[in-house]
Amino acid sequence: MSLINTTIKPFKATAYHNGKFVDVSNESIAGKWSIFVFYPADFTFVCPTELEDLAEQYAEFQKIGAEIYSVSTDTHFSHKAWHDTSEAIGKVQYPMIADPTQVLARNFEVLIEEEGMALRGTFVVNPEGQIKVMEVHDNGIGRVASELLRKVKAAQYIAAHPGEVCPAKWEEGAKTLTPSLDLVGKI
Repeated sequence: MSLINTTIKPFKATAYHNGKFVDVSNESIAGKWSIFVFYPADFTFVCPTELEDLAEQYAEFQKIGAEIYSVSTDTHFSHKAWHDTSEAIGKVQYPMIADPTQVLARNFEVLIEEEGMALRGTFVVNPEGQIKVMEVHDNGIGRVASELLRKVKAAQYIAAHPGEVCPAKWEEGAKTLTPSLDLVGKI
C-alpha cells in the first residue's frame, strides 16, 4: 500500500537546528508544508552532497512556506558534530532530525532493518499532515533539490486549485490541465 494521501503517524524527536537541540513532532509541523528527507547516515559520502544542495536551495523552500527536515537514525549529537566539522553540512540551516529509535524511518517505511539505517526517502507533507509526494530509492542515487522544489510547488498549486493537474515538466506559472471529457484523446 502506498503512503500517498495517508496522514503521518504521531512522532516526537530531537533535532539539531541553528546551534540548538529542538523538539520536533507531528504537532509542531501541523499547519505548514513539510519535507522529510531521509538519508542513511552522518559522515557518509552521497548524503553531504544532497544536504548541501538542499541548504543552497533552502531560501527558495522558505519563500514558498515549506520547511525541510533531514532525518537519519543518528543522534542529535552526531548531527551537531557533523555540522561542526563538515564544510558542506555547515551550510545546513534547516532542522536535522535524529531518529536513533528508528520510529520515523519505520513510520515512513524507509528503514533497512538489518542495517538500522534509512533508504533515501523524500516525503512532502501538506499542512493537514497528509503525504502528497514520496520518492524512495537506492542509497547510491543522490537527489536534486531543484526537482524537489518543483514538486512541492506543483503539490501546493493543485492543493490551491482543485480540479487542475500539473503535467510533466510543469514549472510555476506554466499552463496546467483541467481533466474533462473534452480533453480525452487530445493530449
